[in-house]
Amino acid sequence: MKSLKNEIQSAFFVIIALFALLIALFGYYEFKHNMIQRAQRQVLTDLKIARWAYDSEMERIRFAFNLVDPNDDLNELKTKIGLDFLYIIKYEDRLKTKSDLVRRAFDGNPVAGTKIIGAQELNNMGPEIHERSSIKVVSTPKARPAENKILEDAMAVGFAKPLYGENGKVKSVMHGGKIINRDSDLVDKIRDFAFENKLYNKKPIGTVTIFLDDVRIATNVLNSKGDRAIGTRVSESVYKKVVEEGRPWVDRAFVVTDWYLTAYEPIKNINGRIIGILYVGTLEKPFLDIQRNIFFVFLAIVFLASGLAAVLSVILARRITYPLTKFAEATKRVSEGDMDFRIKNLDAKVSELFVLTGSFNDMADRLRDREKSYLDLIGFVAHELKAILASTIMNAYTVRDGYLGMVNFKQRKALDSVARNLDYFSATVKNFLELSRIEKRELNIHKTEFLLKEEIFDMAVDLFLKQAEGKHKAIKNLVPAGIKIEADRDLLQVAANNLIGNAVKYGSENGEIIISLLEVGGGAIRVEVYNDGDVIPEAEKDRLFKKFSRLDMPQARRASGTGLGLFITREIIEKHGGKIWVEAREKGNAFIFEINKEG
Repeated sequence: MKSLKNEIQSAFFVIIALFALLIALFGYYEFKHNMIQRAQRQVLTDLKIARWAYDSEMERIRFAFNLVDPNDDLNELKTKIGLDFLYIIKYEDRLKTKSDLVRRAFDGNPVAGTKIIGAQELNNMGPEIHERSSIKVVSTPKARPAENKILEDAMAVGFAKPLYGENGKVKSVMHGGKIINRDSDLVDKIRDFAFENKLYNKKPIGTVTIFLDDVRIATNVLNSKGDRAIGTRVSESVYKKVVEEGRPWVDRAFVVTDWYLTAYEPIKNINGRIIGILYVGTLEKPFLDIQRNIFFVFLAIVFLASGLAAVLSVILARRITYPLTKFAEATKRVSEGDMDFRIKNLDAKVSELFVLTGSFNDMADRLRDREKSYLDLIGFVAHELKAILASTIMNAYTVRDGYLGMVNFKQRKALDSVARNLDYFSATVKNFLELSRIEKRELNIHKTEFLLKEEIFDMAVDLFLKQAEGKHKAIKNLVPAGIKIEADRDLLQVAANNLIGNAVKYGSENGEIIISLLEVGGGAIRVEVYNDGDVIPEAEKDRLFKKFSRLDMPQARRASGTGLGLFITREIIEKHGGKIWVEAREKGNAFIFEINKEG
């Protein structure tokens, strides 16, 4: 059973732990749904910046086209405005071109956009461009199954401008552009717009990639060797959403070697067909590390606060329970008979406890006065009755045994009943006298040396022999002769009388009562008083040696008693430094006590 102090402390600890857990979960939730989500929203903003920077590259080409003279040397113009290709297509060759940009320009409208250039056209531009544009496809975790091992097409941003003749009709188109494959300058410029060029554990925090279909053709994402991850591929889940479904992806994604907070959107040609993906991402690990560090700092604060709260709860619980503990101790001491015990030096700063302390001490004073009156009354009445009973018993036995004249059978039977009742009354008076001495703490031990069998148990057997014979019970005194013991002879006689008297009173008709002794070493002896009868249940044994207790058993109900005999016997044995208990036997019960032979 828990103490009130432990109950209060446990309740405090549960509340503190629950509160700390809720705070920790709330802190984690707030971080997860605020910092991470804000970072994810920032990536979406970065994607818009990247799109603006990407479109700005086309606007740069458009602007350059408006400043050049188509009659100048094209190779010089190409180098001057930073293009990979620049040529003029005549009107009569318009049907041979595969470029949608050129076709639109022949309709009379200048147009800029993203296009795919095939391997043949790249080869026609020159071996150097063809070789630079060719990309080896790298096997990538979480990507779609790859069929092509080499990407020979290229993505380019270009511009086509119609050139008019004297008749006002389009006579040719000047077309130029920049190939994106392996164009590190473009993605780094976009990254610098959206992010600062910072590293975290030697990895770029912000990254930009341009995909042709699902292959990285320009990127500042690094692979496991620290090189640009050209040729690696986008994950299958991102590809399905962005390329196949045509919707942006804004979520965390696994990018080559690490998890990033990412944003992807389609890149379309001028006809609206999705030909690639524009990606920006920020490394997730810094945020997770910040989250972990904040969580541990937060957890340390919670633990520190919880520890402080726990210490305060212990102090508070002690302040609450200390007066109650004192009251519990006082109640126990008074209930055990210590009527002089009082609550003292209790720092009762609570007014109710102060009043309760005074009330308890007043109650104890009254109980002590009443008990003294009660014990004095018991002692006086028992003492007076003892003298009267001695004379009455002697006269009853004198008449019954015919010393004053012959009595007939019926008269003798009636006198037997009177004698038995007087014997019971005498034993009751003696028990109350002993009870009065015990309650007044006047049960003092005066030890002398005597023979245990001859001077104690033989006399007890003689005292109850006629009662035993009347119930057809045999008493066997197996205590060895000549064993000397140093104890209070009168009190030990009372104990022996009570044990044998109970055996006679509660034992079975025609049963046996056996008194035996065993030396157990260390100068101690163990005396056993056994009688046939109903076996005492285990649950009833605790009640046996309590004051005024009677067992709820058939034999106990048939016999009268005060419930004091075993209580007094236990007090006597314990006063001698011994102990007493009961053990069940096959056909009855054995009452056993153990004391030292020498005082």
